[in-house]
Amino acid sequence: MGAPIDREAFEESEYREFARRLRVQLAVLEAVLARPGFGSGPPTLGAELELFLIDPAGRPASCNADVMARAAHPAVTLETDRFDLECATTPVALAGRPFSTLGQELRATTAQIRAAAGTVGARPLAIGILPTLAAADLQHEALSDGARYRVLSAGLRRLRGEPFAMRIVGEEALDVSCDDVTFEGATASWQVHLRVPPQAFARTYNAAQIATAPVLAAAVNSPLFLGRRLWHETRVALFRQAVDERAGGEEMHWRPARVSFGHGWVRDGAIELFARAVAMHVPLIPLLAPERRTSPGEAPSLDELRLHQGTVWHWNRPVYDPIDGGHLRIEMRALPSGPTLEDMLGNAALLVGLTLALAPEVDRLLHGLTFGQARWSFYQAARHGLEAELLWPSDEPPSPRPVPAADLVVRLLPLARQGLLAAGVESDEADRWLDVVGARVLGRRTGARWQLDTLAALEHGSDERDPERCRAAAVAAMLARYAALADRGAPVAAWPVPAAEGDAAPRH
Repeated sequence: MGAPIDREAFEESEYREFARRLRVQLAVLEAVLARPGFGSGPPTLGAELELFLIDPAGRPASCNADVMARAAHPAVTLETDRFDLECATTPVALAGRPFSTLGQELRATTAQIRAAAGTVGARPLAIGILPTLAAADLQHEALSDGARYRVLSAGLRRLRGEPFAMRIVGEEALDVSCDDVTFEGATASWQVHLRVPPQAFARTYNAAQIATAPVLAAAVNSPLFLGRRLWHETRVALFRQAVDERAGGEEMHWRPARVSFGHGWVRDGAIELFARAVAMHVPLIPLLAPERRTSPGEAPSLDELRLHQGTVWHWNRPVYDPIDGGHLRIEMRALPSGPTLEDMLGNAALLVGLTLALAPEVDRLLHGLTFGQARWSFYQAARHGLEAELLWPSDEPPSPRPVPAADLVVRLLPLARQGLLAAGVESDEADRWLDVVGARVLGRRTGARWQLDTLAALEHGSDERDPERCRAAAVAAMLARYAALADRGAPVAAWPVPAAEGDAAPRH
C-alpha cells in the first residue's frame, strides 16, 4: 500500500487490466526468485509502529495531518483514521545490537511526534486499541484525509454492498456495524520485518507461523473496545471483521477473508503466497503503473503485484521489495502497539529469535502440528493471552499436546536466545530484551491483564451507580494511569495495579 494514489474512480476495464498484470507479474516474480544470488546478503530487521493521538482527557484527537506536517519527519505517515499515525524505522543488521538500535531511532522519532502533537494539544500513545473510543468516533468523517483511504474504503464497500458488521464475544459481547472501514483505524500494531533469502523463505515463514501464537499470548494489549471487555487481543478479531468485503457474515462464505492466519503450510516458497493472494482475492485498487523496461539483472518493480499484496492482510505476510537489488521479507503483523517501547522490543526479540531457532527444525515440527492446529492456537492466544492453552509439537506421541501458554513461553525463551545468538546478536543484547518478556510472563502481567485488573479495581472502588457511566469513568481513569506509566518507560511487568478500594494500597 506504499504506492502514491491520486485517483478515486476506476473503470471496469482498469480492473481487468490490473488482474491481467497480476498474472504476468507472478510469472516474472517466480523467475526473479529463481535467479542465483537474488535476495542474498546478511539478514536485516526493520519495524513499523502505529500510534494513537489523544487529547488531555484521553479521547481520540483527530489531528494526524497537522501533527505529521509539524513533525516533518520522512518516516512519519498517516494511518486509516484521523487519530492514527505510523512511524517506520531504517533497516538494521540483525547481527550485533539490532533491537537497541531500533529503539534509539524510535525514541527519537516518537519524541519528534510528541513535540509536534503538543503544539495542537495532543500526544501520541502506543496501545493496541484505544479504550476510550466511542462508536461516534468511528463514523465516515473519521477517515484520514487522503485518496488512499477513500479508495480503500470504496473498494471494500464496492465488494461488500452492505454495512460492515462486527460481532466479538469475549468476557462480554459486542455487536456493532459501520458503513466504512474506519473501525480498522481503531487498531494499532507493532510490525516487525525480517529479511529472508528465497531459499530459506518457506521454512522461516512456517517457523514464524508456529512461533506467533506463544509470542502473541505474552504480548496481548487490546482487551477493551467500545466499553466492552472482549479478547485479550481484541485487535485480531476487530481488524479481521473491519475490512471483510464478504457480505452476509463470515459463516455464510466459503471465500477466504482478506485478514487471516493463512491457508496452509508453505511448501514452494514465497511465490506460493503471492499466487494465493492473486487467486483468492479480487483487486481492490486497480491503479495501473506506467509500464517501464527493466534492465538486465535489475529487480523489477512489480507495482501492481505489490499494491495488491498490500490489500491482503495475513498476520505473517510476504513482502517483495525491489530496493537494493531486490529481496524478500516476512512482515510479522500480529503484535500490538505498546505498552512501552521496552515491551515491544522484547516482543520482537522473542518472535524473531524463536522463528530463527525453529526454522532449521520446521519440517520435523510440521509432522506433529497441523496448520489448523497452529491457527487454533493463534486465536486462543488472541482470546486469552497468557491464560490460554496452546497446542505445541511433542517428540512423544500424541503430538501436538496442550500446554499452558505461560509455561510454554518460559520453555521457549532459551530457544529464542539460541536463535538470536546464532544470527550474530550479541549475548547481552539478547538477554536484555528477552528478560523483559520473561519478567512479564513470570508476573502474569501483560498489557491486557494490567488494563483489565486496573479497570476492575477502579470500577469496584467507584461510587457511581449507573453501570455505563461507571464503566466510562473507570476506562478514562485507567487510560490516564496507562499513559502516565508508559511515559516513565518501565515495562508493564513493573506497573502497579490499584487496590480495589482505591489507590491507597497499589498491588504489585
